[in-house]
Amino acid sequence: MASISSLKVHNSYTRQKEIFTPITPGHVGMYVCGPTVSGESHLGHARGFITFDFIYRYLLHLGYEVRYVRNITDAGHFEEEGREAEDKITRKAVLERLEPMELVQKYTNLFHWAMRELNNLEPSIEPTATGHIVEEITMIEEIIRQGYAYVINGSVYFDVKKYASEYPYGKLSGKVLDDLLETTRTLEGQDEKRNRQDFALWKLAPPEHIMRWASPWGEGFPGWHIECSAMSTKYLGKEFDIHGGGMDLQFPHHESEIAQSTIANHHMPARYWLHNNMITLNGKKMGKSYGNQIRLTEMFSGGHPLLQQAYSPMTIRFFILQTHYRSTLDFSNEALQAAEKGLKRLWEAYQELLKLNFDPAKTRNEELENQFFKYCREFDEFMSDDFNTAKVLANMFTLVNHINSLKTGSLSKTTLSAECFDFAKRQFKDYLENILGLKGESKADNGKLNGVVELLIEIRKDAKTKKDYSTSDKIRNQLQQLGILLKDEKDGGVSYSFG
Repeated sequence: MASISSLKVHNSYTRQKEIFTPITPGHVGMYVCGPTVSGESHLGHARGFITFDFIYRYLLHLGYEVRYVRNITDAGHFEEEGREAEDKITRKAVLERLEPMELVQKYTNLFHWAMRELNNLEPSIEPTATGHIVEEITMIEEIIRQGYAYVINGSVYFDVKKYASEYPYGKLSGKVLDDLLETTRTLEGQDEKRNRQDFALWKLAPPEHIMRWASPWGEGFPGWHIECSAMSTKYLGKEFDIHGGGMDLQFPHHESEIAQSTIANHHMPARYWLHNNMITLNGKKMGKSYGNQIRLTEMFSGGHPLLQQAYSPMTIRFFILQTHYRSTLDFSNEALQAAEKGLKRLWEAYQELLKLNFDPAKTRNEELENQFFKYCREFDEFMSDDFNTAKVLANMFTLVNHINSLKTGSLSKTTLSAECFDFAKRQFKDYLENILGLKGESKADNGKLNGVVELLIEIRKDAKTKKDYSTSDKIRNQLQQLGILLKDEKDGGVSYSFG
């Protein structure tokens, strides 16, 4: 087993690989930015949550006691950089004719369902932005007292220019303050700020804004960045070990978190900043803002024009694990189909390995035995070198050929020692199941498929309620093409059968 002292991580803040040394020996505090529940999670989101799941799993494997905090952003997700300032949740609630918190619950449930399907462990704590308004206001008040924020017309802004004159603003993202001045767009509310780079800590709610809370500055709502600073401080303290998220969050979100937490808490919030890279589609980042996302329900059902077939949650997980988390990963049907075949081959070889035992009637193959020991030991070495799942899997596939040959191929007359078999079985089980989070899939088991169908029926029901008959018919027709027949009952229910 790898030792705690050997773990190295790539710190985005220093741009260097560093030995991981937690603040409290034996304990790790990790905060990861969770979903904005104004819509369904897509394949790009899945990469981040799977990444920090296997990081969490590996820290547990090393023997750390981990407090993993992953938030839910349910208070609008107010943004100023790169797009029109908006309250995503209120806007989507109006479109779906739902109360904002009804919409939040709907998509939070859907997110949790997708995480279970992908076999992600639950975080230790999952706080919501709306549940921590008091903490957010308290932190804003402290920033104002320190002289790094100002109030204008019921809104509160962080003074980036003053902060940057004393602290290395932009170090995480590589942004230069003067460049930001030239590139920041003129948006609603910008005229009232002292500097265009300043970001909102609290916004005065206009009359039509549904989600609003009382504050010392008037009724309003928190800025996006302050939410994470308040929640990470409450559950992990003023300084904690790991802050994670996608590379697209480095600016403005994480850069702003660093600034406001440094002033409010007199500490850089996290020692190590870890960022996963993006999933791309034809070289462009997959995301809602680009209109090229493939939702996870569509991945599982095959119900998207870009998909040639449905892909199981474990195929998606394996597809993501095959590439180092800091490298870009381009979507294609060919790559996913190759992942599907590769996972099947790997899992079948693993099942064969579990059946193999030392056979005194056969010739012991010491050369092969040394290879097994070497490749299996390297699992620990690779994973402790910035969580390199790609190299772990490469070693596994090298051993797959040997496992199959020991059973029926050219090596069927040779054997390995009991110690070697036991070590290989233990390493494969630890890594495949406990660290990489993979599990076997049976075509005969329709339990998960039933869950997907029932979810699509619910989405179809919502579409019919809104008189979106195009979407309703599309779901029914595509399920029929897959051999799943829907029948609308007289009482309003829907039954289905597998054709």
